[in-house]
Amino acid sequence: MNTPADVAAAGQLACLLEVSAPKPGNVSPERHFHDTRYEDFLASAVAIGPALRDALECPLGTTIRRAVEDTRRWTRSNTNLGIVLLLAPLARAALLPGGTLRERVARVLADTTVDDAEQVYAAIRHARPGGLGEAPAEDVSATPSVTLREAMALAANRDAIAQEYVTEFALTFDVGAPALRTARREGLAWTDAAVDVHLRLLDSIADTHIARKLGRLEAESVSQRARDVLRAGATRSEEGRRALGELDNELRDPKNRRNPGTTADLTCAAIFVVILEGGWVR
Repeated sequence: MNTPADVAAAGQLACLLEVSAPKPGNVSPERHFHDTRYEDFLASAVAIGPALRDALECPLGTTIRRAVEDTRRWTRSNTNLGIVLLLAPLARAALLPGGTLRERVARVLADTTVDDAEQVYAAIRHARPGGLGEAPAEDVSATPSVTLREAMALAANRDAIAQEYVTEFALTFDVGAPALRTARREGLAWTDAAVDVHLRLLDSIADTHIARKLGRLEAESVSQRARDVLRAGATRSEEGRRALGELDNELRDPKNRRNPGTTADLTCAAIFVVILEGGWVR
C-alpha cells in the first residue's frame, strides 16, 4: 500500500525523469524553449508534491487546482497543466484500498463532480495554456454544469488528456506503461526508456498539442516521423540516435509550435504508474 509520502515522491520523481529525458521537440537538460527552461520544470516537479500527497484528503478538482497554483508560484509559464491533470487522478487512486491501480482509477473518474469541473476550469484559466481556443459547450471560460468526466468527454475528440478521462487512462495503461516496462527489462536507462515511451505514444496517437496549433495533418506527420525513428532503432542503435537528433531539430522552431507536449505529459503518467506499481529499482 502506497503512503501519501510515497505517492508524492513517485509523482515528483516521474516529472524529473520525464523532463530529464531528451525527448524530441521537448525541453531537456541541454534544450530549452524561448520562454521556459529545464530548471522551470525541475521547480514544477517539486511544487506539485504537497498536492499529490494530500490527494485522498481533498476532492480531485481541488488537488488539480492546488498543484497548478503551487506551480505558478515557482514558474512564469505553463509547465505542467497536462501532467497535473493526469497525475492527480492516479495519485488519488494510488491511495485508495482494493483492486488494481487501474480499477481504482476507474472509480476516481466515475466519482467526479460538477465542483471538480469548476475547480479544474479555474486551474486551466490560471495556467493559461497556449492554443486552447474555444469550445462549443462547457467552455473553460464559463461555469460548468456537468461533472469533470463529462466535461472531459466533450473534449476527448480533440485532446488526448481529456480522452484519458473517458477511457480510464487507456493510453497510459495499455501503451505507455507496458512500453516503459519492456524498455527497462531490455536494459535501457530510465532516460532512454522514457524517450522510447514517448516515441511509442506518438506512434499510437497524433499529438493533440501540435494538432491544436498546426492542424491534424501536421500532427500525423510528426507521428510518422516517430515511426521512422523507431524503425531506425531509436535509443537502441547509433542509426536510431542519429534519427532522433534529426527529428529533434525538425520539431524546434522559435514558437515551439511543433512541440509534442501532450505526448510528454502522457509519458510522465506512464512513468508515474510504473513507479507506483513497484517499477522503481533502488
